[in-house]
Amino acid sequence: MSGRRNLARNATVAAWLFAGLAPTAAADDITLRYGQIPSTARSVSSLYLVIAQRKGFFAREDIRLELVPIAGGTDKMVAALAEGRVDVTQTATPYLVRAVLAGSDAAAIAGETANPVYSLIAKPEIARYADLRGKVVGLSLAVDTISISMRKLLARNGLNDGDYVVKELVGTPVRFDCLKKGECDAVPLGQPEDFAAIAQGYRRLGLSTEAVSAFQFQVVAARRPWAQANKDAVVRFVRALGDAFRFIRDGANRAEVVAAIMASTGASEEIARATLALYFEPDRGVVPRRGEIDLKGLAQVIAFMAEGGAIAPPPPAAERFVDLQYLRAAGVE
Repeated sequence: MSGRRNLARNATVAAWLFAGLAPTAAADDITLRYGQIPSTARSVSSLYLVIAQRKGFFAREDIRLELVPIAGGTDKMVAALAEGRVDVTQTATPYLVRAVLAGSDAAAIAGETANPVYSLIAKPEIARYADLRGKVVGLSLAVDTISISMRKLLARNGLNDGDYVVKELVGTPVRFDCLKKGECDAVPLGQPEDFAAIAQGYRRLGLSTEAVSAFQFQVVAARRPWAQANKDAVVRFVRALGDAFRFIRDGANRAEVVAAIMASTGASEEIARATLALYFEPDRGVVPRRGEIDLKGLAQVIAFMAEGGAIAPPPPAAERFVDLQYLRAAGVE
């Protein structure tokens, strides 16, 4: 290392010591290839990555993150791990569960979006749920928790399977495009697209959280052998993520988080603030406290999958799909 680099490292270690967070040994720089779902790249669900970079949480941990978009969406993420294209990846929990049951050695090492808020957005002329009877509703893949929560929301409001036509579309931007083209009559949208749609005259019929109050939607996963062989780096990575989530949740940082949302998504300040209000006023459990994995929420996902026939009963235990040692080593669990 250069003298300047040594001085920087010494200053960082001194700061850790002052805060009571000194590492047990000097860390080595490492580049982690991070599989990213393309549809989330400019959505609020990637905010924690933006914050971790902006605030230097990755740099502090000597982690360089290389974002690798995986074409095809969230159902391809665990396969990218197996193929060696990425080291760690975000993935929706149903796809991790199915992969592990099929023999994958992947495991969730941290929590990401816990209980997402998806708005069921409809054409302006669709004033109520009953108006969707016989119409086209753009959902995600059948196994996806987005589709599960939306089907439950629709059923709660009098529309069961067969009362509407389902068009499978992966990703909020793709579903929003279907709505704008007039090919879908209603679609679930995440943030900030749902607020943008409302501003353009589309209607919000309801929220996914009205039907499903808590589950573990997305996690960060890695192959167990790779994670074990790179334990120190994984712990540092998880610690950086945890600090990013904690920063987002701290109301004292609201202005800075709003600015980050605006810069990363292109949303207006009004939409950025409305998104955070949706998440935290009251707290709907969207953002984890420090990257923890909600095992009860994961068990709920597994139960939904068994209920819908995506996996064979009896439902396996949630613990089968996680490895909590890295969160524990990082002081999260």
